Amino acid sequence: MIHPLSDCQARVPESTNIWQFCVVLPKAKIGENCNICSHCLIENEVEIGDNVTVKSGVQLWDGIKIEDNVFLGANVSFTNDKYPHSKQTFTLLPTIIKKGASIGAGSTILCGITIGENAMIGAGSVVTKSVPAGETWVGNPARPINN
Repeated sequence: MIHPLSDCQARVPESTNIWQFCVVLPKAKIGENCNICSHCLIENEVEIGDNVTVKSGVQLWDGIKIEDNVFLGANVSFTNDKYPHSKQTFTLLPTIIKKGASIGAGSTILCGITIGENAMIGAGSVVTKSVPAGETWVGNPARPINN
């Protein structure tokens, strides 16, 4: 289902829901059985696997890959430029969120890192480096807790 108040330019499987006020650019790849909640932006060079939940207010910039069964909480913020400046070119640093990972609401994920399989990021965390599979990280900067 693609809500009529969204601007979805990509091909999306029928089992995936794109809710109102979303913008999905034409080259984005979105898998089966996903739920993209309202007020999200998905750029061209983004890959989203199957069974992914993207809660409201998430922007997925070029260079982000989300694998299967990932949860992105409301207002998770991603980057794709390590040293941003207005109107200048930059080196795109890919970010990968591995299968089964969950990222809590309001977290910030810096570019060029990988969140490992089944990892958990606590709400409001700022993730500045790669997170190993199965670990839980929280805080600013995010650090492992019960591993």
